[in-house]
Amino acid sequence: MQKTKKRCWNQLTLEDRVKIEIKYQEGMSFRDIAEYLGNSRTASSICREVSGKPRRGLGKYQAHIAHGKALDRRFSKKPDRLKNEIIRAYVKEKMKLGWSPEQISIRLPIDLPGNKISHEAVYQFVYAQIRRSGNGKVRDGCEDLRSYLPRRHGRRQMKGFRQAQKAERPVLPSIENRPAIVSKRIRIGDWEDYTMVSRQSTDRLKTINERVSGIVLIGKMRDGSIIESNRVVYERLGVMPKRIRKTLTRDRGIENLGYQELETNLHISCYFARAYCSQDRGSNENVNGLIRRFFPKKTDFSKVSKEEIMRTEYLLNTRPRKRHGGKNPLEVLLERTGVAITY
Repeated sequence: MQKTKKRCWNQLTLEDRVKIEIKYQEGMSFRDIAEYLGNSRTASSICREVSGKPRRGLGKYQAHIAHGKALDRRFSKKPDRLKNEIIRAYVKEKMKLGWSPEQISIRLPIDLPGNKISHEAVYQFVYAQIRRSGNGKVRDGCEDLRSYLPRRHGRRQMKGFRQAQKAERPVLPSIENRPAIVSKRIRIGDWEDYTMVSRQSTDRLKTINERVSGIVLIGKMRDGSIIESNRVVYERLGVMPKRIRKTLTRDRGIENLGYQELETNLHISCYFARAYCSQDRGSNENVNGLIRRFFPKKTDFSKVSKEEIMRTEYLLNTRPRKRHGGKNPLEVLLERTGVAITY
């Protein structure tokens, strides 16, 4: 009995298409290109890929364009990337509350036992609603959820890094002298703060977060003075028990230079991040990015009410955290310290 030849149905990669483009423009035949690629490629598959494009001129075969169209066709066949309508509704609801795909992934099994999805599935679901992998228009009957993603990217892209120029700063208690236990994140009581500025008014937001539990506190400053900065920090942190006020890490803004008064009144040790090193306050930088989803740049903070601030704080403090197995900061703070924050 004659054995049937097993065929490989591997899809063309971008690298394959680049090779096709080069060899096709060199005048190589479809059969020779197929042999050159290997992996059981056939001359007919190469012919379908090129689709009769001429070898010269504006209509020539271009690998990157062909690959983009192939991905668009692949994604368009599966617009619904989550398992069922219940999960899709759950994802949409939580994204609109400010939850990230990762938080949705770790919390869903708790809220809907027996169901499980990955954060990647959520991202694919979001971008599958848009034509051309995020570069086109919203598909018919779909909803654009990209504005609810943590960074609101129109299309998926790799992370980049920015280098900043160093500058001399006043001599302040340095983060380099901060107790090493703070970096280990094993105790509750180490805080970070930052001042968010509004170009539309002198009003500002002071954000304070606890490094282990993830608790976020927000208060409004009437201006950028040291007095206002200290007032808000004292009002928000002053209600916390002394045992969970150990350290406060800040940036080198002018409004933060009155740290000695805070150390005296709050019995807390203040330390300052290195100049232009936002990673020294990584948790706080992440919090500020989340807050900007509620109050985008160019927001006039003078028009933001206390109720809006408290609602934002509540939503942030009830978001599930991966590092806590899906529990939110309020739950972790209560379990670890017995301190309950109510709204």
